[in-house]
Amino acid sequence: MRKTTAGPISQAEAAALFGPLAVAPALVLAVSGGPDSTALMWLAARWRDSLAQPPKLIAVTVDHGLRKESAREALAVKRLAATLGIAHHTLRWAGRKPKTGIQEAARNARYRLLAAAAREAGARHLLTGHTLDDQAETVLFRIIRGSGVGGLAGMSWFDVVPVPEGHDVGLVRPLLQVPKARLIATLKAAKVGYARDPSNADPRFTRPRLRKIMRALAQEGLSAERLARLAKRAERAEQALVRCVDDVQLALWPADWPPGDRGTIDAREFLALPQEIALRLLDRMVRVIGQAGAGELAQLETLHAALAEAGRGLRAGQSDHLRRTLAGAMVTLSGNKLTVERAPPRRKHRKSR
Repeated sequence: MRKTTAGPISQAEAAALFGPLAVAPALVLAVSGGPDSTALMWLAARWRDSLAQPPKLIAVTVDHGLRKESAREALAVKRLAATLGIAHHTLRWAGRKPKTGIQEAARNARYRLLAAAAREAGARHLLTGHTLDDQAETVLFRIIRGSGVGGLAGMSWFDVVPVPEGHDVGLVRPLLQVPKARLIATLKAAKVGYARDPSNADPRFTRPRLRKIMRALAQEGLSAERLARLAKRAERAEQALVRCVDDVQLALWPADWPPGDRGTIDAREFLALPQEIALRLLDRMVRVIGQAGAGELAQLETLHAALAEAGRGLRAGQSDHLRRTLAGAMVTLSGNKLTVERAPPRRKHRKSR
């Protein structure tokens, strides 16, 4: 196996990493003060200084108020941003904090605040410091959960901010193919300090436990680089599958799919599809028509199995009637028609006195 260099990121490499963003009027950088986001800010400033007409850079630090050191870390980011000629804002997560699921709640609050900051700055792009190591952790986490091909593709270079309030802001991960060790080497060479969040080593949380597992897996050859390579290959397969589902959708239902409308397709043709394609088409219909998000893969598999069982008589010209609900949609198999429509609202049960 080829050994990956852990040297600093060169100016030419930085230009390649950030190059596609050169035409943006403004970029918001999510900078917590840790090594990854600090390197993101330092590299972005270095790249900006090489351009004749660069985007405006705005660094934003979200202080969750969960650790006493967080205010001091936000101040350190502000000082570094000033030396780099980057505007900086600290945003605070106000209100009561949940007693359970604190990391997920903090993540959602962070993205809401960052998306709002991007809109206020007139920026359509939010940059984060996710690295190749983060990608590997994500893939491993999804393997443990039993994800399909789409899940194994991990994170992408460009996405939408993962909260409803941020869907008009693009989420960009310029460092997704860069090992964390190279970012630390970059900061060391530049003599730039950074903060260390103790929660990143807290075994109560999933990610720190996965990092410990990954060290053991790397000794057996399953390194972060190989997990990230798996993500790239899964993404390639995912793109092919999406194209295939597009073609099948056009063949079975050539009409437009306005949200909330009813859709009916030929059940015999649907059930003759390869299971992976049928699951994806069913998922797409449920998401578009139900408007309540996607169903879990296991739920889709259970529904497809029920449809296949009920449709066994189609070759003989008849089938059992089946009606199920999933993610805000009602799926009905009747005769040779498979119909997906918005599920009726649930009835509210009166409380007994």
